Amino acid sequence: MSMKTSPRHSNARTLDIGYEELLPFFDGFGEGLIIVDRTGTIIYYNPIMAAIDELDPDEVLEKKVIDVYDLSEDASIIMQCLYSRQPIVNRSLLYRTRRGKVANTIHTVFPLFKRDRLEGAICLVREYNVLEETISAVSIPRPKQVLPNETRFDFESIVGTSIEFLRAVNTARMAANTPSPVMLHGETGTGKELFAQAIHNQSGYKGSRYTAVNCAAIPENLLEGLLFGTTSGAFTGARNKIGLFERASGGTLFLDELNAMPTGLQTKILRVIQERKVRRLGSLRETEINVKIISSVNKEPHVAIAENNLRPDLFYRLGVVFIPIPPLRDRKEDIVLLARHFLSKHSRALNRKVADISGDVLALFNDYDWPGNVRELEHVIEGAINLVVSSRTLERRHLQSHLTTWRRLRGEPGAVQPPMAGTPPDGYAGHGHASPGLPAPSPLAGRHPMDRGKGLLARQAEHERSVLADTLAAYGGNITRAAKRIGISRQLFNYKMKKYRINRRDYIR
Repeated sequence: MSMKTSPRHSNARTLDIGYEELLPFFDGFGEGLIIVDRTGTIIYYNPIMAAIDELDPDEVLEKKVIDVYDLSEDASIIMQCLYSRQPIVNRSLLYRTRRGKVANTIHTVFPLFKRDRLEGAICLVREYNVLEETISAVSIPRPKQVLPNETRFDFESIVGTSIEFLRAVNTARMAANTPSPVMLHGETGTGKELFAQAIHNQSGYKGSRYTAVNCAAIPENLLEGLLFGTTSGAFTGARNKIGLFERASGGTLFLDELNAMPTGLQTKILRVIQERKVRRLGSLRETEINVKIISSVNKEPHVAIAENNLRPDLFYRLGVVFIPIPPLRDRKEDIVLLARHFLSKHSRALNRKVADISGDVLALFNDYDWPGNVRELEHVIEGAINLVVSSRTLERRHLQSHLTTWRRLRGEPGAVQPPMAGTPPDGYAGHGHASPGLPAPSPLAGRHPMDRGKGLLARQAEHERSVLADTLAAYGGNITRAAKRIGISRQLFNYKMKKYRINRRDYIR
């Protein structure tokens, strides 16, 4: 079985999954989840979905989606997915069950394929209120609070000596002392969040709240309410809630990846910035705000404007002070300085005594283009320190997983990976280790060969069917007790009975 995913999220890859093996996990999943076959008949319905709909799973299973919900086939997101054979991601839906329960939800649906044949769809559902609460909690970073205003970084935290980088730092220092909006431009991992916090902590707003929101991480239909706030009755399930503009008033609001924000919402943001007033959704009253706006874009603004991802009038308004942050490949002279900085930081954090980096590793770092920029460099060093056993120097062998990745990115043929720290040296052929160039002995060596007539999956299925049938027979056809005996849910037991065509009546005593 395979699940075709959106190109935006997985570069049009097809992920092979045996989804029935995940059903025990789905039972405890934190979101509502429905699986349907190719006709739209519900074959799996988890407990969270039952709670959202206020329905018993036995009332839902083996029924058509449009028979359970008061929706036409055109209005049902699951049926749309089956017809289009394409994923539908973060689509809002206000629906009513046939019993009258109304739910305001966010749906994500993926088609399920087996050898390119559509077999069904899997749908993840979250209630609007639950999702809004989750986003409000996690979209505003809560790192370790070094400073009273919930930030970690100031200008002393910024490391670098290249001319272009220092020019960016100096511009940011000067912009911090004015109320003018600041726009940061840089690729992912260049340090835009670090700059934003540093500007806040040198500004006149440093004694007040710093609020950050990643515009790319929040579904479009939730972002507006999150930014502007809501009033009770604005839509089904809405309640009085302060928005981020009001929350940040008197402090700094950082709009990260502004070019990922829908252009229609950008128009509303422009109005708030120009008038310094915000109106909650569903309200007629406007509230004055005093907030310093810092924004960031991860594309050149003129490119984002040409691609209709950034409104030019919003760019002119928010880009009063425009600060380009150079990528790491354009500041190679800072690589050694940054590497030693991260080495010291993570050696302390991981309780290691790594004090130096070999010249071989530094040469490798200087030869690499760092598409993930400073963030990638930090993660590489942190990962390597985890592999150090007793050495006080970070060496090439500690980078084995990254070396493999880099070779693949460059299209180079794979080479034998260097040994991990603590592994026996080459040539050691003692117990449990293969000699160089020879494959490791099979754990099945010396055993009688298995019957080659059946593959592993067929044998596994045969064994599973046997366990189900034997357990059902032992409990006289009582599915609840049989499921409990083998440690799975009643619903999953039912599903597997249908899969293996086991008839409960055959086992009733």
